[in-house]
Amino acid sequence: MDSSQLLGITTFAYLVSAIIYIALFVFRAPRLGVLATAATTVALGVNTGGIILRWVESHQMGIGYAPLSNMYESLVFFSWSIAVLYLGLEYLYKNRHLGAFAMPFAALAMILAELKNPAIRPLVPALQSNWLIAHVVTCFIGYAAFAVACGFGVIYLLKNREKNSGTSSPLLAQLPDLAVLDDIMHKTLLFGFLWLSAGIITGAVWANSAWGTYWSWDPKETWSLITWFIYAAALHARFTRGWGGRKIAWFSITGFASVMFTYYGVNYLLSGLHSYG
Repeated sequence: MDSSQLLGITTFAYLVSAIIYIALFVFRAPRLGVLATAATTVALGVNTGGIILRWVESHQMGIGYAPLSNMYESLVFFSWSIAVLYLGLEYLYKNRHLGAFAMPFAALAMILAELKNPAIRPLVPALQSNWLIAHVVTCFIGYAAFAVACGFGVIYLLKNREKNSGTSSPLLAQLPDLAVLDDIMHKTLLFGFLWLSAGIITGAVWANSAWGTYWSWDPKETWSLITWFIYAAALHARFTRGWGGRKIAWFSITGFASVMFTYYGVNYLLSGLHSYG
């Protein structure tokens, strides 16, 4: 079995995980909770194995690079990061119902990866750098945090709407209260912001090494900066004006839309130095 086959199994495993979490939430069946966590843990293990095997295969081919260099590989690592972060939050907050709003992102990332060419190819000169791992890992840990924050932002808006309407839904009652959700969003956004900042810094250093300039206003660089400012504005407003709740929830959703355009949309709609496929 090669890495692409193992990662194909990963796609199925994350999809099963997401479905179980959604079933847990919709059918209010606590017995599915342990199964959902177990499925996610297994999927994460298979995902990890696939990444390691792909790294080994690249060495066997005489290329030998960290599998983080193209759209396929970055989507695989994106899924891995989401799963790790979500399982950490599930353990911390002891609420498995949150998985219905987080793990679908991991499944979707792997489904998108399956649409790409999984072939291992030699790195283009610009990617032949020790900064590859530092830049990609920091960026995608940040992206994963923003994906989870987006899911929790949706939860917050749903629960806030319920509260304002004076109704009570047994489905939403399974989720943490508004104060807890606000705390999760804030901490997750701050965590992601710190990692995104590190990603932009390492990217600038790498750019100077590869192209002789720290910043060239390439479309992906520009949109990374736009995304950074969106989250910086959200955190600044929280620290200085006490923003929280509904406003931060909308920032979580809007910010993640910017993340996805920066990561996925720019590659196909705007040509630039970062268009590696």
